Amino acid sequence: MRIKTSREKRIFRFKTTLRWIIYYLIIFICFILMTSGTWLKPVLLVPAAICIAKNNDQMPAAFTGAFCGFLIDIACGRLYCYNAVLLTVFCVAVSLMFDLWLRSKFINYMWLTILVSYLQCWLDYKFYYQIWNYDNVENIFVHVTLRVWLYTIISSVILYFLFKLVDHFLMPKEHLTIEEVIKTS
Repeated sequence: MRIKTSREKRIFRFKTTLRWIIYYLIIFICFILMTSGTWLKPVLLVPAAICIAKNNDQMPAAFTGAFCGFLIDIACGRLYCYNAVLLTVFCVAVSLMFDLWLRSKFINYMWLTILVSYLQCWLDYKFYYQIWNYDNVENIFVHVTLRVWLYTIISSVILYFLFKLVDHFLMPKEHLTIEEVIKTS
């Protein structure tokens, strides 16, 4: 492996710091959009957390998932740490899947976003509505929960391309030496 020069290390640190600042600015913008308007709006922090988890290791993914979960709890008025625990587990699982099995492709991101956002919406419905046996509780699932899930999926496409743009310019790239290229070919 090639030894990095001090200039390369500074550029690497600068790009990494700038990338994480932009990540958290996008998260705060998603939080602001979630807390404004009507009740039928997408849960933007779920696809944002998945976008961050798919390109990073498990620890940053877990921290980002917990942070986004806390913000969802605040925005939706849910029990503190409920979504934080859920999103932490989901983000670590997504990070492991992209590290071990999946390529960083749009289709892989979409089906994982569809699955994770559906599980989050379904568990929210189960624990906050169905468990209490309200009258006509299935109407909440059909008219509110599924619409929020659909809005989340549609908005995840925009978030994917936004995070892809940030990663394209600021994600550190691996440099191979000639010896490494010769050994691998």
